[in-house]
Amino acid sequence: MILPGLIDSHVHLREPGATHKEDWDSGTAAALAGGFTALLAMPNTQPAVTDAETLAVALTAARKKARCDYAQYLGAGADNIATLPGLASAAAGLKMYLDQTYGPLRLDDMTVWMEHFARWPRHLPIVAHAEGRTLAAVILLAALYDRSLHIAHVSRREEILLIRRAKERGLKVTCEVAPHHLFLTSEDIPILGAGRSEVRPRLATPGDCAALWENLEVIDCFASDHAPHTLQEKDSSNPPPGFPGLETALPLLLTAVKESRLTLEDLILRMYTNPQRIFALPSQPDTWIEVDEEATWEICAAEMYTRSAWTPFEGWKVRGRVRRVVLRGQEAYRDGQVLAPPGYGKNLRMI
Repeated sequence: MILPGLIDSHVHLREPGATHKEDWDSGTAAALAGGFTALLAMPNTQPAVTDAETLAVALTAARKKARCDYAQYLGAGADNIATLPGLASAAAGLKMYLDQTYGPLRLDDMTVWMEHFARWPRHLPIVAHAEGRTLAAVILLAALYDRSLHIAHVSRREEILLIRRAKERGLKVTCEVAPHHLFLTSEDIPILGAGRSEVRPRLATPGDCAALWENLEVIDCFASDHAPHTLQEKDSSNPPPGFPGLETALPLLLTAVKESRLTLEDLILRMYTNPQRIFALPSQPDTWIEVDEEATWEICAAEMYTRSAWTPFEGWKVRGRVRRVVLRGQEAYRDGQVLAPPGYGKNLRMI
């Protein structure tokens, strides 16, 4: 089965600052193994990508190491309101952290939100980490400023119903859901363990999960929110939140297709067509993936390219496996082997 090269609009690559978890080399290798030929990298690195200097650091690493195509987000802060618009054309979009996060990117002051909404170029996306009442507040700003807004990793019934209502009213709101919020719930926490189940947003109730499936037409994108940490970190007394997801997203969703929970057209719309449109990404010529839709296999972290070396889906039996990836006319992956060299990936904002 031939599919277009998939796009993951929500990926954490940990470079700079934490390359023992992931870097542009290992993360983009994992992307190709998962069927993704393009990814958008989040800005909450160490240091965060918030200005020209830190953007240059991230893009230099990407230019040298990335095996698939990419773009890099900028992070909104209280002190970069005036300078970010000048960098906008080089960025995947503006990421606003309005809820749980670490470091200087957490924005609590709504007047700062308003300034970013007013100044960020209207034709480029704003992505918000917003949950619950914060989600309602940022949707209000989208309405007041009459501009588009993309909501990251929606996980709860109240959130998807609010977004549904916003869309019905004609607001320019789109959203994404991560596979772990479609396939795991709070009932899986005792199985995974306290540390390995830590993720933001947290795993929700079975009722919340069911609401996501019941409102599938409201969901614009499936995005992995690939957030790798080592097992030592996850099993520590202070486990960081996040799951690796680049190599498990497609097989989990292809299994759902086999189970008639969604269609192949649903999958392509949310993993290729909509991300390309929402983020105004250029087409990738001569790019496609080949999937053995009948292959049945067991998810095993030891076979993955991510440096995190674990997955919350360890041992899950899935249907559908990536066999081959062709990126811009060159074979980038075949049967478990990443063939694209470091540096083959192109910056999507420079194509």
